[in-house]
Amino acid sequence: MTLRETADVLASQSYPLTADELADRIGDHELSHPDGSESLESVIERTGESRFEDAQDATFAVYSALDAGAVGRVGYSDRDPTPMGTDGPGQVSF
Repeated sequence: MTLRETADVLASQSYPLTADELADRIGDHELSHPDGSESLESVIERTGESRFEDAQDATFAVYSALDAGAVGRVGYSDRDPTPMGTDGPGQVSF
């Protein structure tokens, strides 16, 4: 499932929940990303949290626990606007 679908699954739960309860309920979902996939249970375990008060807490914790492979090229974005008062990055040809 995608990150958006992950947020939807997290939002569908009734909180507060312990990390173990959340992992038991939705841990078998597979989170797909550019470098493969992993179980939501393993991501929840990496959050280091013991309890989630609401869906927003759980979503932020899960997003924070994703490894670099889940976000594609680290530090790359061609969608960010150039800040006012700067010339922006130079053109790069691939």
